[in-house]
Amino acid sequence: MSDPYIPLEKQYKLTQKSLQVIADNRYPVHITTKSNLILRDIDILEEINNVYASVAVTITTADDLLAEKIEPAAPISSDRFKAIGILSAVGINVGITMMPILPFIEDSEKNIIEIIKKANEYGAKFIYPYFGMTLRDRQKAYYYSKLDELFPGVRNKYEKKFGSFYGCNANNVNKLKNIFNETCEKYGISTKMPSYEKKISDIQLSFLK
Repeated sequence: MSDPYIPLEKQYKLTQKSLQVIADNRYPVHITTKSNLILRDIDILEEINNVYASVAVTITTADDLLAEKIEPAAPISSDRFKAIGILSAVGINVGITMMPILPFIEDSEKNIIEIIKKANEYGAKFIYPYFGMTLRDRQKAYYYSKLDELFPGVRNKYEKKFGSFYGCNANNVNKLKNIFNETCEKYGISTKMPSYEKKISDIQLSFLK
């Protein structure tokens, strides 16, 4: 799995070319990305949206400083929210994938509520969450080295709570889920990923003509 708007996309425009093929053949599309580079292709997305287009922008913190720290190669959260606003303004079904939520770093009630408030402010239609993260063996070694570098002391909390587990749930995960659902309901934001349903014509076709 890879973000379709990695930095090399600026040069090679492979995603842009793919989207144009989708538009030319009148197919629907769903895109998940962390990058506001998607705005470069907004005209093509509008064309695709005559059939169906949806975009999920990954945001896991409302704090730009924290976003810069944990995702140094990606746009800061405020730029991603602005991209959501621009896509929403032209009628694209746009929302947020709120995952992974890093335990002991992003799993505060304040952070979750702030993301939802900003989602509402910028016109997001849905938020699809995962309250926690997964850690494979080699991934775990790298992640723990980064915890030591950026968040001293947090690694010990992971080792104590999760041990060798693959799945690492957020702290107070059930409480966070309840707060998330209640706050999304308050703002009229869906908690489900949108899906495309092709419209079937109700006109009976002629037989043997």
